[in-house]
Amino acid sequence: MAPPPSSAAGKPDFPWWLAVAAAIAAFLAVQIAINDLYSQIFTVVSRGVWITIFVTLVGFVLATLFGLLLAVMGLSNSLALRQTARFYVEIIRGIPILVLLFYIAFVGAPGFVIAWNALMSPLIEAGVIGELLVRDVSLLWRAIMALTIGYSAFISEVFRAGILAVDQGQIEAAKALGLTRLQRFRLIVLPQAIRTILPPLGNDFIAMIKDSSLVSVLGVADLTQMGKVYASGSFRFFETYSIVAYVYLLLTVGLSLGLRALERRLRNAEAERGAGERH
Repeated sequence: MAPPPSSAAGKPDFPWWLAVAAAIAAFLAVQIAINDLYSQIFTVVSRGVWITIFVTLVGFVLATLFGLLLAVMGLSNSLALRQTARFYVEIIRGIPILVLLFYIAFVGAPGFVIAWNALMSPLIEAGVIGELLVRDVSLLWRAIMALTIGYSAFISEVFRAGILAVDQGQIEAAKALGLTRLQRFRLIVLPQAIRTILPPLGNDFIAMIKDSSLVSVLGVADLTQMGKVYASGSFRFFETYSIVAYVYLLLTVGLSLGLRALERRLRNAEAERGAGERH
């Protein structure tokens, strides 16, 4: 995340955009409080906020773990692992999230059910477990898996860049101290890489909040779907989607400001540590 632009005097510009955005947000908050229509729309739409948050958090955690695994595979000494990771990343990054969502929901899930029933056929025939049906795999988890698969490819590249940015001299020093490959990665490489990848990783998280709205095409009752249902029944499209956009902006802009503050705090802490080492 780039530092804020500075004026000719070298001081950061006053965030007028934030002041205007805050004024608009306050105005809409007042409208929601005093206007019965806006209040009703907000009440209905806000029921989907927790689904949006759940889909984003679970999907992002899984995508981060899978992305880290792909990054490690892509930097391994094994040619097979490197090519497998590169194949996955290049193919998945070339597929739009919406197409991937449909594919996982209507092709991947039925395929998984067929494979599961074939694998568990002895237990199913013995009556130990029941046969798995496609409808048993909820649309919510199909959507989460689609976001996980889609974003893991992008996050793996973020991790790979962060790992490669670590000074090779420190890794060599760790080798000289007798640390194993896993210890070097856990104690030396990963902690330093995290500081590098935090801004782009935060951007991916914000992007996933917005892309989570795509799960509404599967009928998942998220923020967008609740707005769509209300608007189609009341024909109050302007008011409804204004509230939907307002809630998304509260989530994304608030998170963006929080990430900037965290990044600034880490940068200041690193500068103070460097100054202390020089003295």
